[in-house]
Amino acid sequence: MQLLSFPEAATPPELRTQVLDLHEEAWPTAGPGSGASARDDARTSHDPALHPLSMLLVDDGTVLAALDILAKPIVHAGRSYRAGGLSTVVTRRAVRGRGHGRRLVTAAHHAMASSDLGLHLDLGLFTCDRPLQSFYESAGWHPLPGTVLVGGTPQAPFPSDRPGFDKVTMADFFSPAARQTRDAFLHTRLELYPGEIDKLW
Repeated sequence: MQLLSFPEAATPPELRTQVLDLHEEAWPTAGPGSGASARDDARTSHDPALHPLSMLLVDDGTVLAALDILAKPIVHAGRSYRAGGLSTVVTRRAVRGRGHGRRLVTAAHHAMASSDLGLHLDLGLFTCDRPLQSFYESAGWHPLPGTVLVGGTPQAPFPSDRPGFDKVTMADFFSPAARQTRDAFLHTRLELYPGEIDKLW
């Protein structure tokens, strides 16, 4: 079993096709609930401006689980940070419940915290459906009480507390500057604005 990572557009075609099949299995035609939308271009699902990095758990050529790490600069409470987030986290339906997803999300957390993949992030931020909070906590992430991520764009905001959503904001703080200002990220509306393609990562 291997943990592999590639810039999304450089993922080998045989693996990328499997990832797209897993996306379709999890989020038929409509695209994943995180806001990323499927594209006709099979090389990419995400906005290239977010520097999408794909991480895959592969066993003998079969993709068991996949996710993407997206990144962008943000400004919050008058300070600038480089933020990253998880998107399109998915495990092959036939092998769910065996810890593959947790292994991959844990590996992504480590990569984001350590800059092993050259990400150099101050913090990680993303939302998940409330029933998945304990899963992400088990992989190293922490909830931000009362914090709403505002996605989309300033002209067309897409907040995580919109009607019909039941989202939890998860995070971790990697750099000394981010750790020192952690309290500024609690009970706040955080303007993420990743764009129209990846509305909430």
